[in-house]
Amino acid sequence: MSSPAQKRRCGVELLSALLLLLSLSGCLSMDGLGNTSINALNGTTVKIQCTFNSCYKIDVTRFSVNWTYQQPHNETEEKLMNFDQKKGMVPLHPAKFANRVMFIGNLEKNDLSITLSDVNLEDVGIYNCYVKNPPDRTLGHGRITLNVVTKLPPPRDSTIAVAIGASVGGALALIILSMVVVKCLRRHQKQELISEEKMEEEGKLEAEGVAEEETKQP
Repeated sequence: MSSPAQKRRCGVELLSALLLLLSLSGCLSMDGLGNTSINALNGTTVKIQCTFNSCYKIDVTRFSVNWTYQQPHNETEEKLMNFDQKKGMVPLHPAKFANRVMFIGNLEKNDLSITLSDVNLEDVGIYNCYVKNPPDRTLGHGRITLNVVTKLPPPRDSTIAVAIGASVGGALALIILSMVVVKCLRRHQKQELISEEKMEEEGKLEAEGVAEEETKQP
């Protein structure tokens, strides 16, 4: 038979193993990069952001990154940039983008962002960011849809919004103030009514006392 001490030791070891398994389970895959959509003004430079989370530090001998571009409604992907363990992030300079793609991220901070300069309408499409950081098992994938506009939307007139907000706020303040005043008046009236009733009751008691005294006199 096992002694109580042995049973306690087994329980502690089992709990430690479970905690270790739970702590490692969060490190079996990359944190999802998700899908995003950004707008860029024609002729400007746009940042296409891609970041990832991993339970492991980057090992350049096993780490891999690929940036690709695909036109809308087209499944073919054109390589823009990849990672080289000796050179780091290397732009591939496809004819469509020439020298307009630049890496601005920071691998130490898990940032794989790039910029695209002199944006034009032909740059509309999907920019894919693929990252693998072993021993993480899953390939991380960020999908960024770029839309190019020829002019920015007109700025919203905040003056009207401020005026409306001030009017509404003032109206609410007046309503609250009115409610407080009415409540105070009602409370005051109630107190006056209670005082009058109390005085009237005291007057009756006093009159009854006087009448009783007169009755007692011979």
